[in-house]
Amino acid sequence: MTSPIRTALSVNLNKVALVRNTRHLGIPSVLRAATLCLEAGAQGITVHPRPDARHIRADDVRELHQLLQSWPDAEFNIEGNPFHNLMDFVRELRPHQCTFVPDTEGQFTSDHGWDLAADGERVRPLIEEARALGVRVSLFMDPQPAAMAAARAVGADRVELYTEHYATTFGTAQHADVLRGYADAARAAQSAGLQVNAGHDLNRDNLTAFLRGVPGVSEVSIGHALIADALELGYAATVKAYLGCIAAAEAGSRKA
Repeated sequence: MTSPIRTALSVNLNKVALVRNTRHLGIPSVLRAATLCLEAGAQGITVHPRPDARHIRADDVRELHQLLQSWPDAEFNIEGNPFHNLMDFVRELRPHQCTFVPDTEGQFTSDHGWDLAADGERVRPLIEEARALGVRVSLFMDPQPAAMAAARAVGADRVELYTEHYATTFGTAQHADVLRGYADAARAAQSAGLQVNAGHDLNRDNLTAFLRGVPGVSEVSIGHALIADALELGYAATVKAYLGCIAAAEAGSRKA
């Protein structure tokens, strides 16, 4: 049996910036948070700079990009709506990955994936532009197997499965059926030639079960729960705990 791929952990730092922005003292430091997470073993850093700059700001994105030059094995993932401000960062910084998210301006949080029947032809040229700059493109998608071929057809390299429905049904009678739906979406994506990322409301309680149930996830991007845990445990212990969840899933898959 082939060993499962190693799932990378990318830490989303938006909530660190959100707390910092409530005062004018520069604390907590986004750069310090990134450094501590990387030192603890995180394989990447994610930010989602929204147009209203309510958490991550443009200067944060640039400073994190500079910081990551000292971490050549770590990945920088910038999320956002390509029709708002995301492409400005892609053109200027050329991060390792950009994740296209169909947020509206001022949206509270990401809460749905792309409808490629409606938006596919609009995003296609922007995907082509990002890839021409050497930037991998991931599309934030609902777990709909039938939509994965369309994501590949518009040029994406990866999809990020929106996992809130999994998180909200975790531990309920619906859990097994919902998890199978995510597994079906992942297999459909991989069959179409896409790699699979995942994110939104994954946490220490539900991450291992998700990775055991969904094959071949390349990366999980985790912010809210991880930063909340870090308030109690510290960045280093929290990152190591999440890496432990990933390792437990992989150990379980090997035994299976």
